[in-house]
Formats: sequence, structure tokens, C-alpha cells
Amino acid sequence: MLEKEKLPELGLVCVTTSDAVRFRTVTRKRLLQLAETEQEKVLRELYADNLKRLDKAIDFCAANGIKLYRMTSALFPFADTDLGEAVLQSMAEELRNTGDRALSLSIRLVFHPDQFVVLSSDKLSVVENSIKILATHALILDMLQQPRSPYALMNIHGGKGDRASQLKSVIRDLPESIRSRLTFENDEYAYSSSEIIEVCLDTAVPMVFDAHHHVIHEHLESYDDPNVAEMLAAARTTWSDPEFQLVHISNGKEFFADPRHSDLITEMPESYYQAPWIEVEAKFKELAIEKLRKEWLAAKIPEYSTIL
Repeated sequence: MLEKEKLPELGLVCVTTSDAVRFRTVTRKRLLQLAETEQEKVLRELYADNLKRLDKAIDFCAANGIKLYRMTSALFPFADTDLGEAVLQSMAEELRNTGDRALSLSIRLVFHPDQFVVLSSDKLSVVENSIKILATHALILDMLQQPRSPYALMNIHGGKGDRASQLKSVIRDLPESIRSRLTFENDEYAYSSSEIIEVCLDTAVPMVFDAHHHVIHEHLESYDDPNVAEMLAAARTTWSDPEFQLVHISNGKEFFADPRHSDLITEMPESYYQAPWIEVEAKFKELAIEKLRKEWLAAKIPEYSTIL
């Protein structure tokens, strides 16, 4: 019988379709309308509540056999400000306990910072702000006791096209807390798989391969085009520990090359059976994971339902 660790692990992205995993936020406009003492109170209550919700997300993953969880980038809003960071630091023990729980349950915690992170921008202010955002994500991972390795990755896109040299230069100067966790993902438009893997190989940054982005960029008609398997294998070479390799999967909402995500995953690359970790980017979240387990994994490995 196959061992469970040989099977691809399917990861949950941020929230659930049910109300089981949800997070709170606050708008900048509302926060700035308050006096600083009130701002601190709002952030303290919000951070404490969202940390409890992160604990519930970890509980949900543990109860459902999900070993990878992508945390929302809005977990602690405004943590990149002096006030937000001070509030976060005051919760050091609580964050350590939550992170220790995830580690003890073997649940991998990762981040995918938002589109405002553009290390290849030709504007210095954008690059500086991007590094600041990444530094905050790295601080949260540190406080959650997550390793400084791609196991606890922070995944971003290449950003502004035709700026590979700028991208490489910025990467080499990043602080260790960021660089040790940084990964790059191919996209549909600016950085193809072959372009981003060149950056990754030159900077020793792992590549997160996204098959859907790849087929759109390369105008392929199937996930089982040989080039998909070739690029998956090539991406694996960028990981110092291939067992940490993470890939993404999504399907087009209305047609194969539709960049919008579908509710469920109905098409999977055959080669993805070789991927150790797969983030499922589908609107129906845990329902998409359940469908893949019952159909895609079970089709390949009949014993799967008894191993889970």
C-alpha cells in the first residue's frame, strides 16, 4: 500500500466556502478617523480576533486532513505601520503558541502577498514599499515560529515585464528573513515559466509553477501537453529540497484559457501526481479539495480513501 506522504497534499487558500474560516478587517479610512489610542484599541481587538480565527483555520485543516494552509495577506491589517507592528509585538506569546500548534500538527503555513508587491518596478518608492510589505509578512512568520526556508514560503509574481535584471538585483539585496522564504510564480502575461525560471535559477529562489498560467501564456490546449510536465520538472530543480516543491492549480471559469478561476477543479495535469504540494485555487475552496480527493486522487490511487 502506498504511504500517505507519497501522495500530493492539497492546500486550502485563505477561507472556506462555509463560514468555518473567515477573517475580519478594517478600512484605512475608518482607522484614520480615530484618535491614535482608539486606533490601537481597534487593531489590538482585530489582531486578537484574527489570531483566534487562524487557530480555527488550523483546527479546520487538521480535522479535514489538509496539510497546507495559505494565510490571508490581510491577517493583521496595518501591521506594516509602527503602531500595527507594536501591537503585533505585544502578542508575541500568542503568535508563538499558534505557530507551534501548526508545526506540531504538520500543517504548512504559507503566504501569497498581494499585487502591490512589485520588486521589478522602475519606481524606487514601489520597490521600497514592496520590501516593507514582505518584511511584515516575514515578521509574522518569524513570530509564528515558522522556519526561514521555502517550507514557510512567501510567493510573489515577477511584476513589471522586461525587468529581469532589476528583479535579480533587488533579490540579492533582500534581508535573509525575506530571501530565505521567497518564491516566484509564473504568470499569464509578464513573466512566462521559462522567463521566471531563469530568474529563479540565477538567484537561488524556488519557482512555484502554475499550470493554468502556463497554458494561457503558451497557448496550449491541454494540461497534458508535454510542455506542462517538462516545466513542472524544470521548476523542481529550483528547489533545494524537492519535497517542498509547491505548485498551483486552477481551471478557467467559462473556457479553458479563461484566467478567471472556476468554482471547482475538473481538469488536472497528469504530471501533477508528481507534485508533492498543490494549492487549489478554486472558488469553492474545501469543496474543490474534496472533489479532487474523491475523483482525481482516488482514480490514480484506489487506496487513497483508506489512507486519509
